[in-house]
Amino acid sequence: MAFLHTIAAAEAEGTVREMYQQAQSRFGYVPNWTQAFSLRPGVLDGWAALLRSIQSNLSIRSYELATLAAARALRSSYCSLAHGSVLADKVFDAATVAAIATGAPEAPLEPGERAVMAFAEKVARSADQISSADIGVLRSHGYRDEEIFDVAAAAAARCFFSKLLDALGVLPDSSFKDLDPTLRRALTVGRPVDDLPAARVPGVA
Repeated sequence: MAFLHTIAAAEAEGTVREMYQQAQSRFGYVPNWTQAFSLRPGVLDGWAALLRSIQSNLSIRSYELATLAAARALRSSYCSLAHGSVLADKVFDAATVAAIATGAPEAPLEPGERAVMAFAEKVARSADQISSADIGVLRSHGYRDEEIFDVAAAAAARCFFSKLLDALGVLPDSSFKDLDPTLRRALTVGRPVDDLPAARVPGVA
């Protein structure tokens, strides 16, 4: 699951067990990324607070599109699968998200949304190359400077999370194998999906 020795769900105590229980109540199991944070639970608290503050300024659709673009640019299978799944579940459908992920011209996105995804991708891949012209493109689509900040923040935040998981060798959860095969292939851009069954805290529903 990871290159480091993390705390197993069956052995978790105190703060870590509580963290695992919260994750299991939300997802039905303890995700691999949650187990990675068992070494420093306080860092996960900080990440969660940052994420909430960024998400509060964006619609689900805008946040997930920007995050998916950044995750793909970072070659993060985990984050691409996770956020592509949200898009398929809450905004589009599996076939549409597969088209978006692969840049198909028939993907039903507004020109401004395509510009947002291109900008988020550039933030993740080469932020030092962003110029005032890139900002101008977003303004031309009606985005206010505060909204451009929000997109940049979403993409930059994704760099932290995606790079941390990949640096530790954390694999996407085996539950992603239940996704539509075409969608799963489109979203698997880096590390493969885990073969091991999902972990669960004993005695927790």
